Amino acid sequence: MAVQERAVRTRRGLVHAAAVEIDQVGYEGARLSRICKTAAVSMGALTFHFPSKDSLADAVQEEGWMIARSLVDEVMESREPELRAVIELTVGLAGLLERNVVARSAARLARERPGEPDRWAEAWLPAVEQVLERAREDGGLRSVGRPQTVTAMVAYLLAGAESQIRGMIPAPRGDVESVADQLEQIWQLALGGVAAQPA
Repeated sequence: MAVQERAVRTRRGLVHAAAVEIDQVGYEGARLSRICKTAAVSMGALTFHFPSKDSLADAVQEEGWMIARSLVDEVMESREPELRAVIELTVGLAGLLERNVVARSAARLARERPGEPDRWAEAWLPAVEQVLERAREDGGLRSVGRPQTVTAMVAYLLAGAESQIRGMIPAPRGDVESVADQLEQIWQLALGGVAAQPA
């Protein structure tokens, strides 16, 4: 039993160390030797659990999927109105990207490993599509608010949130403390509209 627990701890530590490394330098820049050092394990222990860098990246993506999926399940069980659920999901995912290195690395791996399944988007995109389709059927979306367009907006918002978290785009001036808070305000703006009169 103690051996199994130690193996689980070692595996979990390797996944976290790999997520930290990938978050900092990307998939191509990630080095197994640095991951071993961070996790305080030997290369033999790493290759026992993960025979290749790809298998370790797969494990990071799978863990990121589980983290995002847990949030999706929580939001979907809350029985919020459809658009409110999409907003909560968008803001919640941005919060995960801000504070959870495994989720952030899973999102990065989705971009940097284009030949592999996008486990990050697979965790939340179908739920967004489903909720928005229900909103369209129930009359919760204006006729110009096609579910596909709103889904694309969610994807763009999350890509922008990740870019800002990584410092790739400057943070806007103002008193908003987090990217998740900024997304909440962007959603309020989108729901209310920007133009004083129709263009």
